Amino acid sequence: MRSLEKTGKTVDEAVAVALRELDLPRDAVEVEVLEEPSKGLLGLLGNRLAKVKVTEKEKPADKVKNFLEGLLPRMNVAGGVGVAEQDEWLRVDIAGEDLGVIIGKRGQTLDAIQYLSGIIANKNSEKRARVVVDAEGYRQRREEALQGLAKRLADRVRRSGEDIMLEPMSPQERRIIHSTLQANPYVTTRSEGEEPFRKIIIAAKRA
Repeated sequence: MRSLEKTGKTVDEAVAVALRELDLPRDAVEVEVLEEPSKGLLGLLGNRLAKVKVTEKEKPADKVKNFLEGLLPRMNVAGGVGVAEQDEWLRVDIAGEDLGVIIGKRGQTLDAIQYLSGIIANKNSEKRARVVVDAEGYRQRREEALQGLAKRLADRVRRSGEDIMLEPMSPQERRIIHSTLQANPYVTTRSEGEEPFRKIIIAAKRA
């Protein structure tokens, strides 16, 4: 992060000088007043200028990248972190080999890392960012697997007429199941239970 110390007759003037040099708007920096301006006797002697320290705010993408680059070595994982900004989304991809420890069972570790990354990205930020963290393309593979599972189970429910309850899933994975089957003319879906044990039930539509 870039930082400058500048002086001026007033605090605002000193800040304006720093903003021009940094080429940043006021809301993109933090300002620390190091010295208030003062005047000497009768306002003529001993004038002291205002002095400020102006520091560029860390962007959400940078905060997430720094967090993950510090986390990976602590998990004994060798990998790189890429962050792409798209509107209000931050899409993070962890690349490397043997990232199973990052993903965890059914993506639980990856979900936890994503949750923490979201907290860090939005700390002290006026604009909220939505963070998605992926590793080795796991999210895409998992989504495709869940879509296939939903369709197979829906067909079984249609043929048997009996409800099927799935294992507990995260809210994100439940949304995939609901979305996959929302237009299915033969079944309906609902969620039951409390987090983190909330489950989806696939049921046949009644005439």
